[in-house]
Amino acid sequence: MKLNFIDLFSGSGGMSEGFMKAGLNCLAGIDFSKDAIETFAFNHKKSIAICDDIRKIKIKDFLEKINNKKIHIICGGPPCQGFSTIGAGDAEDSRNHLFLEFVRFVKSIKPKIIVIENVTGILAKKNINTLKSIFKCFEKLGYQLDIKVLSSHHYGVPQKRRRVIIIGNIINVENLYPKKRYDELSKKGFLPPKTVGDVFSKIRLDDYNHEIDKAEIKKNIEKDRIKLIPEGKSVRYQKDERQYLPKKLWFDVNWDEIGENRFREARLLRLDRKKPSPTIVTSSRMYYHPTQNRYLTSREAASLQSFSNKFKFFGSHTSQWTQIGNAVPPIMAKEIGRCLIKMYFSKIKVKNKNNNRNIEHVRSTAFNYGKDVYETENKQTEMSFTF
Repeated sequence: MKLNFIDLFSGSGGMSEGFMKAGLNCLAGIDFSKDAIETFAFNHKKSIAICDDIRKIKIKDFLEKINNKKIHIICGGPPCQGFSTIGAGDAEDSRNHLFLEFVRFVKSIKPKIIVIENVTGILAKKNINTLKSIFKCFEKLGYQLDIKVLSSHHYGVPQKRRRVIIIGNIINVENLYPKKRYDELSKKGFLPPKTVGDVFSKIRLDDYNHEIDKAEIKKNIEKDRIKLIPEGKSVRYQKDERQYLPKKLWFDVNWDEIGENRFREARLLRLDRKKPSPTIVTSSRMYYHPTQNRYLTSREAASLQSFSNKFKFFGSHTSQWTQIGNAVPPIMAKEIGRCLIKMYFSKIKVKNKNNNRNIEHVRSTAFNYGKDVYETENKQTEMSFTF
C-alpha cells in the first residue's frame, strides 16, 4: 500500500521529488508561482499541479480534483521570507501567517502525518510567537509535534544547508527523523560527505538548464578579480584582499569602517570541488565555479541541491534560481519520507508527551553550526519547547 501526500507551497517540488523517491505517492502540489508549478507539472506528470492563491482554494473543490482520494500526509514549506536570517527578517510580515492555510487544510482533511519545512530563522526570539502559534494550532487538532534542525550534507546532499523540519502525527507514534549517515572524514562510522566535484563531474553540456552563457560575468573588473582567486577561497577580510588581489583591483571600501572589519557575506567565493558547497540561495551571483571564471549555471546549482540532471526547471534564469534556492533538497526529503513510512506502519504506540519543552536547547542547537545536530541518537527526542 502506497501512502498518498499533497504538497502545499510546493515550489518546484523538491520535497515531493524526495518523498516520491522514498516510495510515497504525490497526489497534488499547490503553489502561487506559475514558473514553479510549470516545473512541478513537468517533473511530476502523475500528480495534479495547481497554480493558485491557496487562500482562495476551497477544500471541497480541491478534493474533487484529486477524485477524493485518501490523503495520508500533508507536507509543505509556508513562505519564510519573514523568518530568514539572511534577509531583513520581518516578524510582522503577513506571509508568516500563511501557515494558517496549512492549518486549514489539515483541519479539514485530517491526515495522519504532517511535515513543515522552514529556515532556521523561525527559531529566532523575534519569531517565538509565530512558533508558539504553529504548535498550539496543531496540538488543538490532536497532533503531537516535534521539531529538529537537519543539515542536508548529513544525508548525502553535496551542500551544507540547515533547515527546520517539523513533524507531527495523530496516530500516537514517535515522530521519526533520519539518522545522520555522512560526515567529515575524521569521524568514524560515517560516509564521507558528497562534494561539489562529485556532482559537477556528472553534468553534461546538453543537460537541462546548463546554459553557460547565462553564467558569464559581465563586469570586467569582476572578471579580473575572480581570475586571481584560488579554488575554495574568497575575499571577506582585508587580509584576503591583500593576499589575492593587486592594489588596482582592491575593493573601494574602508575596512576600518565596515562592521566587524569584514564583508557580511564573502565575495568572490569560489566553490571547492573537494567539499560540500555552502547553502545555495536564490541569487545566481553568490558563488563562482571552482575552476572556470564564471558564476554557476542553474543546472550546477540544482545538482548541489541534489536534483537529478533530468529534472527540468522552467521560467527565466532568475526564476529558475528562485525555485532552486527555495527548494528542499530531494535526497534529504527522501530520507525524511522513509521515516514517515516507518511511522505510519509502526505498531509501537506512545503515550502523549509532556509538551513543556525547553526552547533554549532547540535554539542553541539550531544556531551552533560548529556542532552536529545530534550528539547521540538517543537525544533525538529531547529537543522541544516551553510555552
